[in-house]
Amino acid sequence: MNSPLDRIRNLLAYRLPANCSESEARDEWREIVEGRSALWTGIPNDRKEMIRGFLVHFENEVLKRAHKNFSFLNGSIGNYFLSAAQEFFRSLPSAIFLFSSITNSQVRRINIYVILSEQVSSFQANIVPVIVTNHTVTIAAELENGSRLVGQCEISHPVHLGDASHGLSITLSGEEELSEDDLEGTIEAPRNVLFESAKKDEYEPIGARITRLYYINAYGSEIHPSPNPDYLHNLNVKDILVYSCGSLWTSIVPCLALRGVASAIATSRSLRAKVLLLNSQNDRETDGYTAFDYVETIARTLNAPYHTPYGGLKNANTIYPISAFVTHLVYLEGTTIEVDVPKITAKGVKCIKVLGTRDEKTAVPKFDAESVQKGIIEILEQDVA
Repeated sequence: MNSPLDRIRNLLAYRLPANCSESEARDEWREIVEGRSALWTGIPNDRKEMIRGFLVHFENEVLKRAHKNFSFLNGSIGNYFLSAAQEFFRSLPSAIFLFSSITNSQVRRINIYVILSEQVSSFQANIVPVIVTNHTVTIAAELENGSRLVGQCEISHPVHLGDASHGLSITLSGEEELSEDDLEGTIEAPRNVLFESAKKDEYEPIGARITRLYYINAYGSEIHPSPNPDYLHNLNVKDILVYSCGSLWTSIVPCLALRGVASAIATSRSLRAKVLLLNSQNDRETDGYTAFDYVETIARTLNAPYHTPYGGLKNANTIYPISAFVTHLVYLEGTTIEVDVPKITAKGVKCIKVLGTRDEKTAVPKFDAESVQKGIIEILEQDVA
């Protein structure tokens, strides 16, 4: 606590206030970018000036686009730094490397005691972007009732903007293309979405289940971006693939709805286990889902017809079984999501129950390091046995 690293993390994790005027948010931003804010306390001058240099660069890019009226309300300093680094290097991996280096998050070693062998294994985690591009790419969801939602916020936690219309006009493959405006493009820039983490568990159901998630470009046309080669490479050299707990449709599925990912997972010679950490409760995206629905959604996404075999025949359409993508389901004791163990096991997926921690306010169980380690250790022991 209060070390230079801790102070840097506090700075980059800080958000400008949301419940204030635009001028007040800009004034606080000005204090930060000019180096006068108390957030700089405890940060060595060399690192301060390096970070501040990128924030100044971000400020310059905002000023170049002054006609777009950029809003600093609820702005994330870490996001501003990362955006400036990406623009400066013209490379997302380079920006992530810099961000990870100064926050010491690029290499994080976790000791897991494997009881069976009485050895300590050291696991190294690296941050790898799924898509590497300097073009505008966003996600859209198609619902069972035929309607569409655009962008993570609209899918996960929409903000009601009154009568103002700020949505995207989507053109799917085969439909009439939108005309491009020479100055601003075809899509009106939305206002900032003021996400409040304290209210993330409160949601209004979408009204219909999501049937698929896909990518669109800046003009609303459906596209199929290529995944980062490093991402595919990692799927072929790592021991365990973990589908983390979190938003199914906007956090996990976007990493899977890319060409080549399905076969990279299904045919990987290194992956010993493919583990889904089941959420302890549903959210807006998964209202009414059972554990089997989670597993089936992952398999259905990866078996979609737009997937082409990784390093294989381009015209081959291969349907893999669920167990090719998910071999283990780890769920918490007391989860509010129905877990039909026999039904899931019948699909070749082993179910493992672990004890997590209880949320003090909601009493809903949550994953912690100990419960995840316990689940992974049990999987490794089964693999050895």
